[in-house]
Amino acid sequence: MSCRYKIAALNWYGASDLYFVPGGLDSRHRSEIAATIRRMGFNTVRFPYSDQLVIENPLIEREHISANLDLYDAIGNTQNGGLEGQPKGPRALDVFKACVDAMTDAGIAVIPNNHITNAVWCDGKNLCDAHWKNDQYGPICKIWQSTETWIDHWKIIMEPHINNPLVIGADLRNEPRGLWGTLTWNMWATAAEQASEALLKMQPNWLMFIEGVSSANDCSGARDRPIKLSVPDRVVYSSHVYSWSGWSTLVPYHKRPYPSFALDMERNWAFLLRGNIAPVWVGEFGCSHNGNEGDHHYWDNLMRYLRETDADFGYWALNPRKPKNYDNETYGLLADNWESVVEDWRIQDLRKLMKQLDT
Repeated sequence: MSCRYKIAALNWYGASDLYFVPGGLDSRHRSEIAATIRRMGFNTVRFPYSDQLVIENPLIEREHISANLDLYDAIGNTQNGGLEGQPKGPRALDVFKACVDAMTDAGIAVIPNNHITNAVWCDGKNLCDAHWKNDQYGPICKIWQSTETWIDHWKIIMEPHINNPLVIGADLRNEPRGLWGTLTWNMWATAAEQASEALLKMQPNWLMFIEGVSSANDCSGARDRPIKLSVPDRVVYSSHVYSWSGWSTLVPYHKRPYPSFALDMERNWAFLLRGNIAPVWVGEFGCSHNGNEGDHHYWDNLMRYLRETDADFGYWALNPRKPKNYDNETYGLLADNWESVVEDWRIQDLRKLMKQLDT
């Protein structure tokens, strides 16, 4: 008899950004951050990376991991020593793996996420980052990628974790999109199946998380064109729901009454749950700690819907700061010390969702 594992996740970002390093490693040891996540009640972390990280795998500067200098002893002085006079130290992939290991050692499940092609906070207007490949645009993209190289990068990310049972799967691509109407569900589903099959050859127990199109809003294409894999029961669809989302009618969710909001959720992804077709993970949602009336309206509607559907979820984000310019991350759940929880209405509501794990 199988038992459901409900994903109650946090997003811990930074490895996908310009310094190639998960946030907070200059403040806390990675094992301490993992312990904090566990103490907060979350059982899973969505862990983003960029393709540029895999391609370049740069040496990481000490200032970005100053609370994790044991990585120099454990990794840097052995694997990456190079010739005399050359720089020594851990590379981006080493740091990524060390953080995954720290989380799973703490009993936290991890889902690596291919978040972006270029290493940057957000390139929402850059077609070179609009989905998993950009080779159709020729030489204009700084970081070039085909479907085949995208899959190769996934293999590099996942290979060290083949025998780690708490690395439970791969979130194949963050918010696939394109110029309006140019990225069809079928295009994405075909690529997702290719990547999934390659990864399942490595480890058939991994789950394959397939985000919706239109920036992960819309999984409705799975009604007529479901993801089909050679290993059964490995597909999890994923949707992102923010206050500004709501592409189907151009009315954002912070303006929707609950019946309209719930209807959009049903059309976009909840039909998969209600029809017992496939599991769904709401892998990103979030709100500023100083949210306005519209933010609270959206949040209350989403919390109600997540409770009613008992859907798996992933809050964005853990981080108190963004890497570039050390900007304040108003969606973050931690204070600047990377240990104290911001005790507000968001974490209170998330704890109510997490109580469903015990019921």
